[in-house]
Formats: sequence, structure tokens, C-alpha cells
Amino acid sequence: MKTNIKLREQIFETIENQIAENEPPETKLTFNRLIKSGFSDFETKQLIGQCVAIEIFGILKNSKTFDEKRYLNNLELLPNEPIE
Repeated sequence: MKTNIKLREQIFETIENQIAENEPPETKLTFNRLIKSGFSDFETKQLIGQCVAIEIFGILKNSKTFDEKRYLNNLELLPNEPIE
């Protein structure tokens, strides 16, 4: 699958905003946990980005609302694959 660089940049920006605003605080905690586990900055954002992408997909394709509980659970599961 070809990487959509623009979409990746937007997801990374979302992650950076969540970290900067500490909202939700679990994003920053997860980021720091993954970095301490040896993942690079880029790899960590890719992992967290999977969780963000699931929520975006749910909103756009399935007309669902943001599922904070699922998002936080998926962050907790990282580096394992998130649950859709």
C-alpha cells in the first residue's frame, strides 16, 4: 500500500497537538512509554497514528462518533495492533 504522506503528516500533527495540550493525557504517556521502550520518534508516532486512524475511519466511513474509550484502550495496547 502506498503511503499517503499528506495524511500521515496530518495524523502526526494531531498527535503532536494532543501531546502539547495534554489532551488526552494518555497520548503523551503512551508516547513517552514507547520512546522509553526503544521506539524512535517516527515509529512511536506511526504506532499512535494507527489508533488515531481507526477513529478517523469510524467517523468518516461509518458515521460514528469519536470513541474515546476505544482510543484510550488502543493506546494502552501499543505496541500491539489496535482493535477496530
